[in-house]
Amino acid sequence: MPHPLAGIGASHAVNAEAFDSSRIPFGRRRRFLWASLLLLVVALLVMLVWLAGRYEASQVQTRLERDAADAVGDIRARLIRNVQSLQALQFNDPTPNAWRNEAGTFLRQHRELVRMEWRDNELRTLSHADTPFRSSVFARYGRDSAHSEVLQACRTARRFSGPAYSSSYFVPLVDGLGMEVLELCLPLVKAGQPAGYLLATYALQELLDDLIDGQRVRGYEISFTEGDGTRLAVRGTSRKGSRVFTAQQLLDLPGTTLVLRMDSWRAAPDLFPNVLTALVTAMAIALVSILALLGKDMRRRLKAERDLADALAFRKAMEDSLVTGLRARDLQGHITYVNPAFCQMLGFSAEELLGQSDPAPYWPPELVDEYQKRQAIRLAGDLPPREGFESVFMRKDGSRFPVLIIEAPLINAQGVQTGWMSAFLDISEQRRVEELSRASHERLQATARLATVGEMASLLSHELNQPLAAISGYATGSLNMLRDGPHTTADLSLALRRISEQAERAGKVIKSVHDFVRRRDQVREVVAPQVLLDAILPLISLQARKLSVQVKTHIEPDLPKVLCDRTMVEQVLLNLARNGMQSMDRPDIKRRLLQLRVARAKTPGREHWVEFSVSDGGHGITPEVEEQLFTPFFTTKAEGMGLGLSLCRTVAEQHGGLLAFKPNEPQGTTFTFSLPASGMT
Repeated sequence: MPHPLAGIGASHAVNAEAFDSSRIPFGRRRRFLWASLLLLVVALLVMLVWLAGRYEASQVQTRLERDAADAVGDIRARLIRNVQSLQALQFNDPTPNAWRNEAGTFLRQHRELVRMEWRDNELRTLSHADTPFRSSVFARYGRDSAHSEVLQACRTARRFSGPAYSSSYFVPLVDGLGMEVLELCLPLVKAGQPAGYLLATYALQELLDDLIDGQRVRGYEISFTEGDGTRLAVRGTSRKGSRVFTAQQLLDLPGTTLVLRMDSWRAAPDLFPNVLTALVTAMAIALVSILALLGKDMRRRLKAERDLADALAFRKAMEDSLVTGLRARDLQGHITYVNPAFCQMLGFSAEELLGQSDPAPYWPPELVDEYQKRQAIRLAGDLPPREGFESVFMRKDGSRFPVLIIEAPLINAQGVQTGWMSAFLDISEQRRVEELSRASHERLQATARLATVGEMASLLSHELNQPLAAISGYATGSLNMLRDGPHTTADLSLALRRISEQAERAGKVIKSVHDFVRRRDQVREVVAPQVLLDAILPLISLQARKLSVQVKTHIEPDLPKVLCDRTMVEQVLLNLARNGMQSMDRPDIKRRLLQLRVARAKTPGREHWVEFSVSDGGHGITPEVEEQLFTPFFTTKAEGMGLGLSLCRTVAEQHGGLLAFKPNEPQGTTFTFSLPASGMT
């Protein structure tokens, strides 16, 4: 007997088959759509990979072109700077030997140059120098082997009236090898007429090695090539790679053109063997990465919690070990935190202080009203001074003591102020030390006044020697004129007038030195430079005749007047002149010439200043003396006090200038200082 549900199952099976057979066309259509979508995705991935490869190649090529252009710019900029430096070699019209020494120094600083020559208008060599880094490149065949290139470059340079380069050529070396070089010819002009040529020989290999930034061309092979691709010089080595990227840039130079080639090797991007596998693998890697990141984040959170607990414990230990009292209050003025140092300072426990508001238990009763007003102002948002303020607190036993309070707002992590943090320092001991220091300071002031009196006496005795010596000289001259015979009243009047002027000058010196010791602003006036020199020339002439010194002055025309303390500036000029003449008072010095010059300052930024210089022909200043030259009371003279140059430098600095010195060619020393023109104020 058949099962009761057998017919129902059979009928359902038949109906399912009929249903599936009716859905076959739709299933095919769905597979077609999925296949199309898959093909579209595959095509899109292939296109993305292809576009990515093209984009990567274009980026590599663009970067290579840019680096090649930058490399050419580096070489061109360095060559231009070299031309400017080479022009400076002829600035002082050197002798051949001096030129050879300067050229040798220049070659040591520029490895790209292998030889330098100085030639006349007929290209005859006057002097030359070879690089110290290699043997002479023309040792094998001589310099005449490159005469055609030199002639070509110099003709082009003369036609351009500027630097010109020859074509590159090969020079065999004595070791059997060779190198590519090119010539730079720089025409020389003196007084508007041709004065010869300056030749510089560049090595192409050194141009690549030294004139290009190494970071920019790292990983590249860079070379100079000819038009047919022949490489003249190469830097770097080729590497393995499925693709080679090449960029070429022209290095245009006056008279010639070089081709700079830069090669880069890159591996072509590979497509993953199976895109679907790649996607699944990528998803799996992403899932594992997410789990790893979650685990790492959990470990970081646990570590952060432990670090936070350690930081809190460390901060608690640090706050407990401080001798500075700390107190925190909320915006309503209630105490929320105190450290042990604060409790020990006041004698209260933390429980007795936490939650307290005004009046605080450590406020003296007689100052409660004042402190409440001050706290109201503070709680209203008025920031306390950064350096803090002083106050008086009361301990639990009723004793008072001064404290220094430094307050700052408490800011939470959201940037909102939640209260105030205060630091307290017990300054009782500091006040006691200040009282002791005040008494000691008063004793030191008395000692300092005595030292100042001694300094003033030393300065006066040094500075009054010059006007007193002048008064003595004029008085002796007057007596000689009266003794030797009749003289005109004008001569005696002139001598007496000079004595009067020097007496007045001595008075001004006393006043100026007095002001100088007191460090008070000097009285300044507008004076012509010629007037300053005229005031001291009679005094200089007296000593010059005694020491057989010839004095020459040179004042640049149309100089502006200067704003200065006339007496002190005249004293500076007189001191420098006397020092210069005394330095030439030696038997071995035959030509004794003292030169005083006044001209416009040429220092950048001081074009409106007037520069004074005093030059002598002595033996100069030794390095040992240079170190202590301006030190007060240091002197090399048996009768000197060592205050002259120190005073001169101080006067120059008070006028905003600087007293400097340098060697005077061929021998001697030149001292210079500057004064501001009157129109600068």
